[in-house]
Amino acid sequence: MILPIYIYGQPVLRKESEDITPDYPGLAELIPNMFETLTASDGVGLAAPQIGKNIRLAVIDLDVVSDELPEYKDFRRAFINPHIVEIDEESPVESMEEGCLSLPGIHEKVERHTRIRVQWLDEQFQPHDEWIDGFLARVMQHEFDHLDAKMFIDHLSPLRKQLIKSKLKALTLGRYKCSYRTKPVRR
Repeated sequence: MILPIYIYGQPVLRKESEDITPDYPGLAELIPNMFETLTASDGVGLAAPQIGKNIRLAVIDLDVVSDELPEYKDFRRAFINPHIVEIDEESPVESMEEGCLSLPGIHEKVERHTRIRVQWLDEQFQPHDEWIDGFLARVMQHEFDHLDAKMFIDHLSPLRKQLIKSKLKALTLGRYKCSYRTKPVRR
């Protein structure tokens, strides 16, 4: 089932998410629904707050970029209770344009470290602890920010934030266009 994506201004996007246990209600259906929603919206990642749930769950599908980045062929994973536990401060910081399904029409350059250490559980609740680098590290930082009540626009300079202020206001007023199902802010 394709779920609506919550748009900037929805309170759920600014609330920190909670870890879940294997008995979380409907988890077995939620993960496939999140992947289906992600595919329908042409994204590479989707965090649970973006569908209205403040739980530490994100799905990432990088197969869509595998033409340019062949190492991500068939990469499609769910991350349960993910936490970035360390950032390699020695790794380069790269600036790259990011967008967000919750911020349709807004794209800005964001600086992020290229190597992070992440702990998470897979769909069988098996623990993982890995150093991640490259494009996947960027996507993880973007998606896991959502779980910590942050969005990519929080990484922008005060000047850049000022320059997009009217676009953000338009989102909160429901003045945007996108090709996927959304849940705008109700006033």
